[in-house]
Amino acid sequence: MKSLKLKDFRQFKGEQTIDFATDSQKNVTIILGENGSGKTSLAQAFTWCLYGKTDFEDPMLLCKATSQLMLPGQEETVRAELALTHSGTDYTVISEQRYKKNATGAIQSVGQRKFVIAFKGKDGQQEFIPELKSELRMKEILPNELSKYFFFDGERIGNMSKELRKGKSREFAEAVRSLLGLSAFTSAIHHLKGRGTSKSVLRNYDDKYDAKADNRINEYTQKITQYNAEIERIDNRLQEIESEDDLVDEKIRSLSESIKKNEDSKELADRKAVLIQRRQTLINRRNSQTADLIKIFNKSAPAYFAKKMMCDSLGQLAESHKLDKGVPDIHARTIDHIINNGRCICGTEVRVGNEAFNTLNHLRDYIPPQALGNLIGQFRLQCENSVKNTETFFDDFQGKFGEIRSFDGDFNDNEEEISQITKRLEGMEDVGKLQTELNKYERQRRSLQDERSNLDKSKGITETSRDRMETERHELTLKDKNNRQIEIYKAYAQYLHEYISSEYESEEARVREELSKAVDEIFRSIYNGGFSLDLDDKYNVQVSVNDHEGYTDDIETSTAQSISIIFAFIAGVIKMARASQNPENAVLVSEPYPLVMDAPLSAFDKTRIQTVCNVLPEVAEQVIIFIKDTDGELAETHLSSRIGSRATFSKSNEFETYIEERG
Repeated sequence: MKSLKLKDFRQFKGEQTIDFATDSQKNVTIILGENGSGKTSLAQAFTWCLYGKTDFEDPMLLCKATSQLMLPGQEETVRAELALTHSGTDYTVISEQRYKKNATGAIQSVGQRKFVIAFKGKDGQQEFIPELKSELRMKEILPNELSKYFFFDGERIGNMSKELRKGKSREFAEAVRSLLGLSAFTSAIHHLKGRGTSKSVLRNYDDKYDAKADNRINEYTQKITQYNAEIERIDNRLQEIESEDDLVDEKIRSLSESIKKNEDSKELADRKAVLIQRRQTLINRRNSQTADLIKIFNKSAPAYFAKKMMCDSLGQLAESHKLDKGVPDIHARTIDHIINNGRCICGTEVRVGNEAFNTLNHLRDYIPPQALGNLIGQFRLQCENSVKNTETFFDDFQGKFGEIRSFDGDFNDNEEEISQITKRLEGMEDVGKLQTELNKYERQRRSLQDERSNLDKSKGITETSRDRMETERHELTLKDKNNRQIEIYKAYAQYLHEYISSEYESEEARVREELSKAVDEIFRSIYNGGFSLDLDDKYNVQVSVNDHEGYTDDIETSTAQSISIIFAFIAGVIKMARASQNPENAVLVSEPYPLVMDAPLSAFDKTRIQTVCNVLPEVAEQVIIFIKDTDGELAETHLSSRIGSRATFSKSNEFETYIEERG
């Protein structure tokens, strides 16, 4: 890539250009900027220019500083123009999107993105790829599905590593084959034989048989076509099952790990349920005890608190001379009756002035209603009973209050344990639910295995039927001169197909082995931690421990290791793609793609940044790094001899940034 020119793309107001380092020795371009200054926007300008794709939450690409100056009805165009060289041809890839401000002041996109590819012809004049062929030419330059291996964000690189190690490497395998020139083999193989009902050389020969010689030839050809279609359907379904099986296996692995990690959650959850039930029991018991305490208090507390006063009063009343002068059960009305009757119940005469009369009148002072002695006697009796009833009040009250106080301690301890369990459970999952999910996926895996087994059997039967039909057709075609000629042509095509397939298998195995060595070498140089990498036949990355006898299983890696793995994988592919330009290897020829990375060093610790900086310029034809100012000094230190272009961002405000190139 030579340069990138932008016009009003996001915060890059007006027309701005950045030139990239293209020297073979000084092949690194560093673009410095703080977070929010426009590094990610500039990085995504590449993918928008080439493929019309961005990851922005706000889909509007027009610079807000520009849109604020627009008048209603006015249009502005966002433009990205990338100059590059591919296979010796200079191209300019252009993307444009028009925007218009409506009467209400809102900015709206106008039409679809315009995509144009221009190139310099042999006479040096600029020519344009026809519009309908622009997307096809872009696929030839760099297919969209491969772009993420050359335009990637260092902060999300870890996700790619997980995919590489979770059985999702089919996409990586296809990328490797395309990048390293192996796709030429697969194209030739498909062209010769194809699959199912798809047209190919061998299928075309089938259509050329002369059925006039024997009507059965046409009948057999139709059946063979049907068998091939069924075999293709089975193969497609088997591929789908493999993908589904990978996902199911990953789910089972993840759920099994979660169950193991959360195996204590069921016990904790059961314990929490017991504690919650105990909480209610404690609350009910406290309410009952509180009611009992109030009952004890209401019954005895007044007398208990008046006990001393009653005892003191009884002591004083015991010394009063009036206490024994009253006549029990005699009322003043009784005295009045005797006086009015004139004779006592004992027969003594009672008249005014005699001794009996005077004694009865004197008695009025000691009997009701004036009988204070009786009242005092009754009061004393009541006091004595009340004092007697308070003898156990303190012990009863203290005991019940103690029980209530003990509730506070028990309740608080119970609540504290519930709180601790709840906090532990917050980071854990319900094992019961996890086990239910695991059972579901295990059933699904068994179902996929059964379906795979049935499909394999069905495929075998169908292939046998097809082969038998092809044999019978072959016997018929040999009887006719024209058809015999077709059989000869088919034999040549079949031989060529088998030869190329054999060569492809051999070459693919060699490329995979070389890639595995390259990836491992780069990984070791980046992450010197006693581990090594290997690629299996499906391009899954396996990590093993070095110098550890008897330990060969793939191991779990840390975040730093995972980041190093994917970086080593991509760097290894680029290194081999660059090496495949060797003219001695005329079959496998690839393009030396650039490596564009947004914040790659943030994914590594400081001890490995130097190693990464040493590896980058060596493996890639061209390196463009978007980096934070805080990492700039480290990058400058370790890449100084390889830096051919530098640029910084001058941020005017949140909506306006300018690119400043410096030497």
